[in-house]
Amino acid sequence: MSKRLPLTRIVAQLSPTIPFVGPETLERRLGRPFDVRVGANESAFGISSKAKEAMAAAVEQLCWYNDPENFDLRTALSARHHVALDEICVAAGIDDLLGLVVRIFVEPGDPVVSAQGSYPTFAFHVSGFGGRAEGVPYRDDRVDLDGMLAKVKETGAHLVYIANPDNPMGTWHEADELNRFVQALPADCIALVDEAYADFAPTAAIGPMDASADRRLIRTRTFSKAHGMAGARIGYAAAHADLVAELEKVRNHFGVNRVAQAGALASLADEPFIRGVVAAVDEGRADYTRMARDLGLTTVASATNFVCFDMGSSERAVTTLHALQQRGVFVRMPSSPPQNRCIRVTVGLPQDRRRFETILKEVLAK
Repeated sequence: MSKRLPLTRIVAQLSPTIPFVGPETLERRLGRPFDVRVGANESAFGISSKAKEAMAAAVEQLCWYNDPENFDLRTALSARHHVALDEICVAAGIDDLLGLVVRIFVEPGDPVVSAQGSYPTFAFHVSGFGGRAEGVPYRDDRVDLDGMLAKVKETGAHLVYIANPDNPMGTWHEADELNRFVQALPADCIALVDEAYADFAPTAAIGPMDASADRRLIRTRTFSKAHGMAGARIGYAAAHADLVAELEKVRNHFGVNRVAQAGALASLADEPFIRGVVAAVDEGRADYTRMARDLGLTTVASATNFVCFDMGSSERAVTTLHALQQRGVFVRMPSSPPQNRCIRVTVGLPQDRRRFETILKEVLAK
């Protein structure tokens, strides 16, 4: 006689959830690999040669455990951002950090505010810890800061999440606007600001780190984008030392492997490489804008390594996305209206962009 699993009440009530359908899953369904992979906002420009050397050397020591304190990397990050060592927390990518933050601030049933349709992994963590997601619609394809503030006050939320620059739209707010938003929050509300795309953003959008200034602010960064280390899974948060101490209580101290730590440390020091990637992405975004104009489309202004092509309607966006996938091109699209009128395309190498343009033109012609 079968018995029910002794699940927690929270998990038992969850629906099966897959935050992202990976390109590998789609390839298995299609029965062939994608020719052009421009859907996951990965870097098309590889990793730093210095990072590659450091990671190869670290492989020789994989029989040893990694440093659970991430000391060398945290030291370099604290020097880079002019913050104290105990104001940096390193974890297995921003996705890991989002889960840690939700875990320490959200009780079952608690409201949590974010933009409706923003990065879905955050909402995945909120549900997983029993929180209640409160979404605020975008305004003109940007996170509505006034609407977010109103929702926080209406619901009494203790946590609000903002991606700046935003995913999936690529739009952004200037640092002064964001600072005013944080200052206007209730004293018992934490602002979690996801800066995964900070390397590609205008200077005015990303203010200097000042982790000790406000205990309500947590800022996260990643090595997955400009540094090209998405598969290594490593990111970090900068926050007041009191906040970091709470994160350290629940962090998986062996969660960031030795190879990832070595690669991130070396890549952080290779500033010419990062500048080259940022320049190549700038060029690619301009190329996509030109491409859309030539095809009778428009794009949403982006401060990230991807661009949203406005297809005019969700029906046309879905049809276009599926047709592109059938022709070997992997792209994604925002999930919530009215942003789901777009397809989202990562900046690929020049040859990827040429192939994408050719196939998109054929799809639109049909």
